[in-house]
Amino acid sequence: MNRLITLRRALMTASAAIAVLALAACGAKSDGMEGMDHGGGHEEPAPSTSAAFNSADVMFAQMMIPHHRQAVEMAVLAETRAQDPEVKALAAAIKGAQDPEIATLTGWLTAWGQPLEAPTGHGSMPGILSAEDMENLAAASGTAFDRAFSELMIAHHEGAITMAEEERAKGQNPDAVALAGTIATAQTAEIEQMRAILARL
Repeated sequence: MNRLITLRRALMTASAAIAVLALAACGAKSDGMEGMDHGGGHEEPAPSTSAAFNSADVMFAQMMIPHHRQAVEMAVLAETRAQDPEVKALAAAIKGAQDPEIATLTGWLTAWGQPLEAPTGHGSMPGILSAEDMENLAAASGTAFDRAFSELMIAHHEGAITMAEEERAKGQNPDAVALAGTIATAQTAEIEQMRAILARL
């Protein structure tokens, strides 16, 4: 009888030990899988927005967002008011380039924990058009619109280039500085194109 009790206890102890080992093995497997999952996530490149930035980068993004938005508004007007095919095509190209840049700049400010708008407002931005300028542009059509659009967008682009060059000189974030270079190069070329358009209108 004593032997039977002892045998049962031994079997119970052994079963418990096996159960513990099985659970430990499952836990180890689970941990390993989770580790693999996490490891896969860590292999992705860190977002560029985590790089260092300074006040010049922040100001560049805060000012360029509304500046770009106004250029996009002008481009949208061209869809129904422009007559010259080259003006229409250029306006579409401006909208196609600047819409994604607005999203990029907004993403950077969010990642940096900075407000999307500059506390000083936008009145001091170089090249920004007044409400009256925008109203006059919206009221024009045909060749008159083509000429007004080109003249105003040249001034607008020149302001953006000024802001971009300041970022290139003072900015710290490499991606922001690179975008500033892209903006300066692209808009310089577009200014030359619009001057050629004005010369033949």
